[in-house]
Amino acid sequence: LDIVESGGGLVQPGGSLRLSCAASGTAVDYYAIAWVRQAPGKEREALSCIDNKGGYKQYADSTKGRFSISRDMVNNRVYLEMINLKPEDTAVYYCAVSRFTICFSSPDEYDYWGQGTQVTVSS
Repeated sequence: LDIVESGGGLVQPGGSLRLSCAASGTAVDYYAIAWVRQAPGKEREALSCIDNKGGYKQYADSTKGRFSISRDMVNNRVYLEMINLKPEDTAVYYCAVSRFTICFSSPDEYDYWGQGTQVTVSS
């Protein structure tokens, strides 16, 4: 299973970014996909997840109202739209795929991971 994240970068506080996760190698439309981030010196944090059909979406409290997850079933991509970014959003953002169709709150429940994309929010 190949997972590649893109779309990270340097953005000023209040700015926006759109992260993309491209997954291939198996029938990924059977699996739930999540975005997880890890800031230096901190534990991984599951931000958002979308189920295999795209009908259920889950968000961490830290992201509600600012982040939005979506899924392109045709092209096997999952996106994370982020607005009103804050310095505390600075982290490496990972796309994580579950072997199951449902979402989990814990990053430990996800089985396949990309290499991550760096998001830095700074003026």
